[in-house]
Amino acid sequence: MAKIGILIEIENSAVKETSLGVMTAAIGQEIHALVPGPDAAAVKDRLAEYGAAVIVSIPSLDEGSSPDLQAEVIAAAVKAYTFDTLLGTASTKGQDLFASIAAILDEPLVSDGVQVNIAEKTVKKSHFSGKTFATLKVNASVLLCTLRPNSIEPVAAPAKGELVEFAADVKDPGLLKIVETKKGGTKKLDLTEAPIVITGGRAIKAAENYAMLEACAEKLGAAVGASRAAVDAGYAPHTMQVGQTGKTVSPKLYIACGVSGAVQHFAGMKTSKVIVAINEDKDAPIFTKCDYGIVGDIFDVVPVLTEKL
Repeated sequence: MAKIGILIEIENSAVKETSLGVMTAAIGQEIHALVPGPDAAAVKDRLAEYGAAVIVSIPSLDEGSSPDLQAEVIAAAVKAYTFDTLLGTASTKGQDLFASIAAILDEPLVSDGVQVNIAEKTVKKSHFSGKTFATLKVNASVLLCTLRPNSIEPVAAPAKGELVEFAADVKDPGLLKIVETKKGGTKKLDLTEAPIVITGGRAIKAAENYAMLEACAEKLGAAVGASRAAVDAGYAPHTMQVGQTGKTVSPKLYIACGVSGAVQHFAGMKTSKVIVAINEDKDAPIFTKCDYGIVGDIFDVVPVLTEKL
């Protein structure tokens, strides 16, 4: 049985659902859940429910810790616990930290995988703008991998959940310093981690019409995205863009409203579990890529959907 370390992400003193999905990828192995900050005791039971044999509290790290120090401490934990594999979420924070950890450990890194086979040290990930998938064989003493948010459905697998504390004798290299942290003044779901995404394309016609999608999203508990065409037209900010030059999402449900379905957009949402398309053009490419299609004007269909919800 391999010894697996999993870097857990915490938000509002709770384990992110995406981290539970990463834990599910390691079921059957000896899972050590690494919890930076002061919340390990509070989330102990939740982590044990999803397979953590050991919960490793790292209280020396918090939101104010520099990325340099965080990477040094996590790398020290990998060595101290002799992990065969270290997994994390391919979030903004996860990908940043894992790149530094890989440099410190001098090991290769596979980012944004959608599936991992720990026994064979292989990772499946999207290639060529989502046109195909590649399975990469990793020749390393420690397999380092981040997994795309929502690519693996969390499954409960109760384990012992022993709580231990780890203190690393390392110093902050001082290459980076956090001067200030500014958080957005919104409580909207993170687009890359949302379980449901509803996206507006060029057919949305104006920025104010996204209010229609926001109303539907509120009923669904969804995040709202935009196609590149909508962003280029000035209807939405780039932070909302889904696609090859925007954000990659992998929700349980993806609703494309007035999105044509160009390959560049498809690359950013191809791994969605269920795709629903609403478009008045019955020949739109999106209808060849969706699970359910509605031929109709989004301004007729979406309000009815919201009302029914």
